[in-house]
Amino acid sequence: MKVLNILARRYLPLEALDAAVAFYEALIGQQARLRFDYPEYDLRLAQVASILFIAGTEQSLQRFTATHLTFLVDDIDAFAAHLPGVGATVLEAPKPVPTGRNMLVRHPDQTRVEYVEHRDKHPADVLPRA
Repeated sequence: MKVLNILARRYLPLEALDAAVAFYEALIGQQARLRFDYPEYDLRLAQVASILFIAGTEQSLQRFTATHLTFLVDDIDAFAAHLPGVGATVLEAPKPVPTGRNMLVRHPDQTRVEYVEHRDKHPADVLPRA
């Protein structure tokens, strides 16, 4: 059971997504590894390095802005079983999403974190270990 990466979430209006992604691709020197529409929630998402861009209307983003981070994990079911024992609360159980499965968790410090296990794991999403 490992956290593979931690993504900072950046919420944007739809019309700002392409410019933001292009800026960070040039700044960081990496192309977006992930880019998809999430029509169920009227969102478009993209990932550049460890930044997760979530774009939508003010109304479509409202449900998501209270979530602070996204943790990419290797085994979401193991985390779902483990986290309550260390003081975290699973707010939404693991469910299918376009990239694999996710769940929403509140940590003991009140940080809301989305946990995601990607169906197609990308080697660049794994943080180097000491």
